[in-house]
Amino acid sequence: MTLTKAPAPAAVKQPIRPPKKRLRYALTVAVFLLPSAVPLLLFTLIPMAGSLWTSLHEWNLITPMKWVGLDNYADLLSSEETRAAFGHTLYFIAGYLPLVYAGGLGLAMLLNRAMKGRDLFRAVYFLPVVTSWVVVALLWKWLLNPASGIVNWAIGLVGLEGPGWWTDPGWAMPSIILASAWKDLGFVMIILLAGLQAIPKEYLEAARVDGAGPWQRFRRITLPLLSPSTFFVVVISLINGFQVFDQVHVMTGGGPAGATQVVVEQVYNLTFKYGRAGEASALSWLLFAVVLVVTLIQVRGQRRWVNYG
Repeated sequence: MTLTKAPAPAAVKQPIRPPKKRLRYALTVAVFLLPSAVPLLLFTLIPMAGSLWTSLHEWNLITPMKWVGLDNYADLLSSEETRAAFGHTLYFIAGYLPLVYAGGLGLAMLLNRAMKGRDLFRAVYFLPVVTSWVVVALLWKWLLNPASGIVNWAIGLVGLEGPGWWTDPGWAMPSIILASAWKDLGFVMIILLAGLQAIPKEYLEAARVDGAGPWQRFRRITLPLLSPSTFFVVVISLINGFQVFDQVHVMTGGGPAGATQVVVEQVYNLTFKYGRAGEASALSWLLFAVVLVVTLIQVRGQRRWVNYG
């Protein structure tokens, strides 16, 4: 008996829509995109184009613009204040990112276990995320008040003298880092908690049967399989870190003695205090370029350590 090979099925051809139907389809898609496309155009793309145009001019927000080309960028790149602002921003990120990730991971692992009131604790830890930054900054400014704050009062109970916190140039940035990490812990916790719940329990059970201890299971299984969530948290936290402003503006205003003068605070001061909107716009674009480069490096480097398997 001879077996004959069945003919391959013919490729399914996509129906070609007539011009009227194609136009109707395009209009339908446009209608559904309008609710998000119009705000994106009006409040993001057009202001970005206006900021780029302003960065090429000298403007005090009152008199007509004066074309200066790339002079604003050259002045900023050679300015000691700009370098100091970027340095303070990197200082903030260096303290904020490890603290918020370690704290968020610890909370996620704790609240991933079966315990009474787990949902309540999750809601409580997430509450600061949805609280206004002004409220959080004022709260921490009061808590860290050197003279009457609760933190220094508690430190004094053990016989130690509390630092000056936001009034001391050496402690002002750590004060902002503490407030920022406290507010964002809940966000990081939720993202990492979702990642932990996506890890198959069979992997951890098999490792336990093979004799792996808690630290080995965490290092060899949990962390690698949590890497996609970690990657997301790191990217978002870095972007937010470069744009830190609200807590700085409310708690210290860039002081004392310029110790917390970050990039966005300098943009604000250049625009509304000194009337140098052209330089402020140029600084905004320099910050955008830095954030873009850092994000692209992270996206490119994720292949080496992010495990999607």
